[in-house]
Amino acid sequence: MAERSTADRIADAALAAFGTRGYEATSLDDLARELGIRKQTILYWYPSKEQLLAAVIDRTTGELMIRLERAVAASGPGFGRIEAIVRAMSRLVARYPTMLGFVREVSRLGPPASSRLTAAIAPLVDRASGYLAAEMDAGRMRRHDPRLLLLAAYSMVTGLATEVEVLRAFGEEPTLSSLVRRRNELLTLLRTALVPEPDPEPAAPVLDRL
Repeated sequence: MAERSTADRIADAALAAFGTRGYEATSLDDLARELGIRKQTILYWYPSKEQLLAAVIDRTTGELMIRLERAVAASGPGFGRIEAIVRAMSRLVARYPTMLGFVREVSRLGPPASSRLTAAIAPLVDRASGYLAAEMDAGRMRRHDPRLLLLAAYSMVTGLATEVEVLRAFGEEPTLSSLVRRRNELLTLLRTALVPEPDPEPAAPVLDRL
């Protein structure tokens, strides 16, 4: 149990460091000093920095998938499913900002790291885009490109929470209350873009109104 805890501590420290300072700017010596262990201990569990990165990618995407799958399973049909995913992402951003920072860093690194990330989340993206396409085909949502819609929603959620300096330029401080307000505004925007207006009630015949 103690040895497994050491592996977890190393992965947690790598996630935080890669997600804040960046992958290239973080060395195994840095991680060892921060953890109070020897570099050889890290290499015992993760034989190279690249293998440590791969392990943290697998661990992070697994956690993301579990949380989003739970949100989808507990959601209602229609727009309620989109709302559940946006709320789940917002909670992740608020509680685990380094996790989203790490995902952004992996995307920036390019292959093979970004390819590993993409492959891990591809099943969820496929299911989500398939659901949106089915809702659009049924006329319950306005027609858009499902994958571009998912990308836009993801970018808005993460950008609203992680682009601190951009937010400040617009007069927004990155507080929890402002995150909730921006999340609600995003949901309103998505609802307006996706949910069709109900058909107006037909006018009553003239004789019925006499």
